[in-house]
Amino acid sequence: MTILEAAKIYKYYGSKLNKQEVIKGLDLSIEKGEFVSIMGASGSGKTTLLNVLSSIDKASQGSIKIEGNEITRMKEKQLAEFRKRHLGFIFQEYNLLDTLTVKENILLPLTVSKTPKKEAEEKFAEVAQELGIYDVKDKYPNEISGGQKQRTSAARAFVHAPSIIFADEPTGALDSKSASDLLNKLSQLNRKLQATIVMVTHDPVAASYSSRVIFIKDGQIYTQLNKGEESRQAFFKDVMRTQAVLGGVQYEH
Repeated sequence: MTILEAAKIYKYYGSKLNKQEVIKGLDLSIEKGEFVSIMGASGSGKTTLLNVLSSIDKASQGSIKIEGNEITRMKEKQLAEFRKRHLGFIFQEYNLLDTLTVKENILLPLTVSKTPKKEAEEKFAEVAQELGIYDVKDKYPNEISGGQKQRTSAARAFVHAPSIIFADEPTGALDSKSASDLLNKLSQLNRKLQATIVMVTHDPVAASYSSRVIFIKDGQIYTQLNKGEESRQAFFKDVMRTQAVLGGVQYEH
């Protein structure tokens, strides 16, 4: 089942006389349960694409449907409601509220949607245990490590079972062990919950955890790789080779 369908997407900034096209007529579809990475050199348009697909930014032209809902035509209030119920976000800088505990941060989407307390507690316990942060639930963000903060951010994204989770460089601020811990957890949740994840990354190691990698160049899809039955190590090498051809940032492993 196709969960996200983008057709003829354009994103440009500036006026007619000084127009900068960042996304140029891009078509993309994502199936339910896929874990997709978007890669590309700096300035290729990958973050702009993620922002447009996730409704953080508006497309200049084109159609974006999530579960059949045309988000490009929604008014701001309708879009905010849709985002609250159907989308989850994991940001590089965690975006946690310092005045709330780990548990309170994770429960935010359920509090906003007025989920009954018993149901909210059950959902919290499941996702916090799955991500290995249940034992720090009463601590505040300044009392836990970067890896634990990012897993808290991931738990908040997963807790309300959104249609799609968008992740923007989620391992960018983490050391390699914390990054691999997070990516292992994301891929486990992807399989266990059939959660759909769309992640922007510059890191081929991170991309190797996904089932498909889309390479962006000059605002268009350059090529795609499907993992299929390959091991993560073999897929990592494929991603590295494609990145070298693309002329992207090289990653020293």
